[in-house]
Amino acid sequence: MRLIATAMVFCLLLMMSTSALAQNVNLTMYYPVAVGGPITKIIDDMIADFQKDNPGITVQAVYAGNYDDTRTKALAALNAGEPVQLSVLFSIDVFDLMDQDVIVPFNDLVATDEERQWMGSFYPALMENSTVDGKVYGIPFQRSTIVMYYNKDAFRDAGLDPESPPATWDEMVEAAKKLTKRDASGNVTQWGVHVPSSGYPYWMFQAFAMQNNQVLMSGDGTEVYFDHPAVVESLEFWRDLSHTHDVMPRGVIDWGTLRQKFLEGSTAMMWHTTGNLTPVRNEARFDFGVAMLPAKQRRGSPTGGGNFYVFKQASAEERKAALQFIRWMTSPERAADWSIATGYVGVRPDAYITPALSEYVEGFSAAAVARDQLEYATAEFSTYETARVKKFLDDAIQSVLTGQAQPAQALQGAQAAAERVLRAYK
Repeated sequence: MRLIATAMVFCLLLMMSTSALAQNVNLTMYYPVAVGGPITKIIDDMIADFQKDNPGITVQAVYAGNYDDTRTKALAALNAGEPVQLSVLFSIDVFDLMDQDVIVPFNDLVATDEERQWMGSFYPALMENSTVDGKVYGIPFQRSTIVMYYNKDAFRDAGLDPESPPATWDEMVEAAKKLTKRDASGNVTQWGVHVPSSGYPYWMFQAFAMQNNQVLMSGDGTEVYFDHPAVVESLEFWRDLSHTHDVMPRGVIDWGTLRQKFLEGSTAMMWHTTGNLTPVRNEARFDFGVAMLPAKQRRGSPTGGGNFYVFKQASAEERKAALQFIRWMTSPERAADWSIATGYVGVRPDAYITPALSEYVEGFSAAAVARDQLEYATAEFSTYETARVKKFLDDAIQSVLTGQAQPAQALQGAQAAAERVLRAYK
């Protein structure tokens, strides 16, 4: 009898141990950080809160540099057989990740009506880079549009109305001329405007092109329109800000240091990601405003930033845990907290009716500009072999801004190079 009782206790302990092991899921997530603001602490705090609410799941974030660095390192880890289940990567990486057959569509992960409803809860403009052939491969999280930050004190000093930022290209040029200051020797002490052209020049250029009513690529990622006359005209305008109107420095303007230049008063206006909104608010020692980008034929900005992806190599249990984590991170309350902490867009409309974000926007209207601009937004530039194709465009843009090539010549070269790469995908 004693032997039977001992055996029963042993079996019970074994069952409890097996159950505990089944409930403990470890997830590794690669995450980009060189984008804007002190992101790592915010993500670490969110993960800690998630783990309190979900004690059976542990998430380890691997901060891997900028978006390109993160994609490279995540794919290297996958190829090496390391346990990586999910990542936040460029939304524009979707074609390349599909081509490499490493991601699983969320349609295959959701099982309930509630989960399917969640998958359809995001702003449509943010889903354009997420959906291919009717399947959702990425869930919006660290998403943005380009906005125009401007120094209201500088506007007042120049006799401009600080509550009426430029709404068109012509108005921006005229305002920038009044805002550009020179000392007695003719050296510029304050530029009128800066548009960054390192890091993500294609992204800024996509905004110019869209404002001139022309997209840069087809929806299926197999064609580009770099040599369209409206695109050439857009690059001419960007170049002319420095070479003709003399309201912006010549050459390449660095993405990474531009926020600090704006904070130091080196420029009165800058185009940059809304992901810099909260750092600018915290650090600006002057009155500043945020506006939609100016229009030529229309307003426009590409969306930008990163999506959650789940990798195919994850086990069924890990995929389920990853979905649980992503749903938690993109709930209305968390999307609201994330937007307040960083300045990134609250990725779903119901985030803006949470008490936290509703009150925040009421007291700080700049926080709604990127959201309101989604009405005029389009997908970020994305094709098959995106990294190679956008490099052709980046090089063309920089060659023009540095005075080494003419817009039409540079863009025709980029078009020809892109067509050679994309021919295989048609």
